[in-house]
Amino acid sequence: MFSDTIAAISTPLQEGAISIVRLSGDQAIAIANKIFSVDLTRKPSHTITYGFVHDQNKPVDEALVSVFRAPKTYTREDVVEINCHGGVFITRKILTLALANGARLAKPGEFTMRAFYHGRIDLSQAEAVEDMIEAASDTSADMALQGIRGSVRRLIEPLIDDIMDIIANIEVNIDYPEYDDVETLTFENLLPKTEAWLKKIDRILERAQNGQIVKRGIDTVLVGRPNVGKSSLLNALLEEDKAIVTSIPGTTRDIVEGRIHVGGVQLNLIDTAGLRQADDEIEKIGIQKSKQKLDEADLILVVLDASAPLTDEDRQLLEQTSGRLRLVVWNKADISKPGEGLRISAKNQDIEPLLHALNELYEQNILNEEPLLSNERQIGLLKSARADMIKAKQAMEMEIEPDLIEIDIMAAHDHLKEILGDVSRDDLIDTLFSKFCLGK
Repeated sequence: MFSDTIAAISTPLQEGAISIVRLSGDQAIAIANKIFSVDLTRKPSHTITYGFVHDQNKPVDEALVSVFRAPKTYTREDVVEINCHGGVFITRKILTLALANGARLAKPGEFTMRAFYHGRIDLSQAEAVEDMIEAASDTSADMALQGIRGSVRRLIEPLIDDIMDIIANIEVNIDYPEYDDVETLTFENLLPKTEAWLKKIDRILERAQNGQIVKRGIDTVLVGRPNVGKSSLLNALLEEDKAIVTSIPGTTRDIVEGRIHVGGVQLNLIDTAGLRQADDEIEKIGIQKSKQKLDEADLILVVLDASAPLTDEDRQLLEQTSGRLRLVVWNKADISKPGEGLRISAKNQDIEPLLHALNELYEQNILNEEPLLSNERQIGLLKSARADMIKAKQAMEMEIEPDLIEIDIMAAHDHLKEILGDVSRDDLIDTLFSKFCLGK
């Protein structure tokens, strides 16, 4: 399928102990052999050879060269990896030698693209490779690993099989209506199958939001009236003085953000301006931003002052966040009487009760060992398949001709296949892989 051999630096281009220059293609071993001191052409697959990279018989670097012969390689082509010393100059020079001897510089994501086109991985697995590179928490890494192992295919293929069963039922009645052993097509027996399929889709789409949360982290907004200690709490959670803390109401006028990892997931912390009636125009803008962030939050930390009675603003905020995923945090416990609830002292860095509550909230792995769709492309295609099947269901209820109903069902089938890349557009594939890093 690919007539040329590609090469790229597969490790970060910076000073380090080791760098790797990777080649893939029919001529990968032959090209590497031209610049290496030991004959690689007879080396068995999956072996490492010690020697020197040279430029016209002049040694360039000491290296270990790994040889992987097709088809048991990442791309299902011959692959060579030159492990050299991790200097930027030396690494680039070795890449230049590979290019000068017949290789072409790989495009971003081209190694993984070749793995996809050669059938080693499907499109969802290719996307999971990039997710693994970008993983920011244990949970997002676990999710990416599940994707690499084919979790999305295991999720989608039963849905495709169910559709094929419905299509087969329609087809056999259209083509062989006279056969006695063919189950007579009635909308009474098709509708339950269609409805059961839609229920499966709805369950997957409900859980798809978890996949998005895992990837981007949980947007966690700290809200409360001025001077309850939101900024002190943010600083305590981040273990740094990120937000300005003063006793002056309205000090925080804009959004202050930071990230921590709790219970295997990333929390995207957002400190907001104190919610109150303000006259200052700048503070009003900050309060408006706070309300917007509050509406968008996945988790809300409502911060109250344990050293003072509840105010009307506190009660309004508690009512406003009722029914949302939230934790009510009573700050300034160091200067208040003992009481119930989640009590902390952000000023004294005494936030263990809150950390414990957050761990409990997310100790049940958000993945729950079930496969998840992991990006907007996959979710969008699944929603399109659902819309197609709803059209088919409505047509069944109207008792429209089966061959017309089949058009919508086939459209749903194609949308599911496109999730895996079995039905795909070349322009879409190029766009997806262009987001990968060089050498992957």
